[in-house]
Amino acid sequence: MIRRTVLLMLASLAATPLAAQQRPPIVLAAASMQEAMNDAANAWALQGHPRPVLAFAASSALARQVEAGAPADLFVSADTAWIDELARRRLLADGTRATLARGQLVVVSRAAAGSLRGLKGAALARVLGAGPIAMADPASVPAGRYGQQALTKLGAWSAIAPRVVRTENVRAALALVERGAAPYAVVYATDARASTRVRIAGVFPANSHTPVVYPIARLARSNSREGEAFRRFLLSPAGQAVFVRRGFMAR
Repeated sequence: MIRRTVLLMLASLAATPLAAQQRPPIVLAAASMQEAMNDAANAWALQGHPRPVLAFAASSALARQVEAGAPADLFVSADTAWIDELARRRLLADGTRATLARGQLVVVSRAAAGSLRGLKGAALARVLGAGPIAMADPASVPAGRYGQQALTKLGAWSAIAPRVVRTENVRAALALVERGAAPYAVVYATDARASTRVRIAGVFPANSHTPVVYPIARLARSNSREGEAFRRFLLSPAGQAVFVRRGFMAR
């Protein structure tokens, strides 16, 4: 349903009778980029440009929209796997792929929950396995894949796996903890920072999972001058400062 809604929205935007250089660029971005990308779009608009149109979902869902012909200009993934897939299909504009930002993987809980710092193996499994743990679906969503890698490395995945509630994206996992439907969730540090209802209970060691990298590229079918200009702005020192303010690490 989400994929269909995004595709219909983008199709309607592309159908507007504006010249390519006048219409705002359409950006498909990972769900965890919401606050930072909105800040960047606002900063770009303050410079006199049309404000980019932003669509957020799991990287997997957005990549499939691109494969289905969604009329977008830029794609920002939460990992390299999905942008690699689009590159294999020759759906990216040559020379436009770059690392936009980097992130950190954490476990969040409600404020009353105890700390997980330093726990691993059976001890970590006992805490997280006591109730459902929310995380984006490891089968397709980058945050879930990173989480499964980390919990496997720490020796807790096999015990925790039956208790995992798999969500369609990382923000849906965060929402389950915010509502009290799950005591813990695996999310990015920037997601935790964006919520006033959760706290970081533990930070996964950087060597426990593939580095969290957000690549960006212009899509091959895009002819938007504004799209390419916005991509360059995001990679510039001014654009990078926006992401750092939101808790991302510079590229």
